Amino acid sequence: MKEIYENYAMIIIFLHILSAVVWVGGMIAIRLAVHPALQGIEDSKLKLSKTLEITRKLFHLVFPFIIISLLCALVLIIGAGYSGWKIYVKEAIWTVMTLNYIYMYIQRFRAARALKKDDIQRAKELIRLLPNRLLPLNIILGIIAILFGVMIRGF
Repeated sequence: MKEIYENYAMIIIFLHILSAVVWVGGMIAIRLAVHPALQGIEDSKLKLSKTLEITRKLFHLVFPFIIISLLCALVLIIGAGYSGWKIYVKEAIWTVMTLNYIYMYIQRFRAARALKKDDIQRAKELIRLLPNRLLPLNIILGIIAILFGVMIRGF
């Protein structure tokens, strides 16, 4: 890992930062721009359908970046020799974010299945926490993790 880091440090750091930008930035865009715009749709089924479509696209977009971030983090920790409490806090945050992402993904999938069966109430119930609790939680955690990343690099 040390050799990989030494030969490709700039690329690894770039990919790691890009992954955080896409993941956290995507969530911010969805929550602060797209979600409020969807609230203008009065037809419940259409609003729910669009919400599920948008979240599906976001979740599929960020998944490879979650994997890239993890792989780059491993190379950075092992190859660059990063250690200390800040690393553990940062990785704990990204772990919680990933678990939250998995939970949101499952809930979105279940809601989409319920909507296909025309069970709008059940679909709403399944995704109720996503826009107002789970997505904001990941946004806040992501921003904190990015701050820790800057602190780890010595700023």
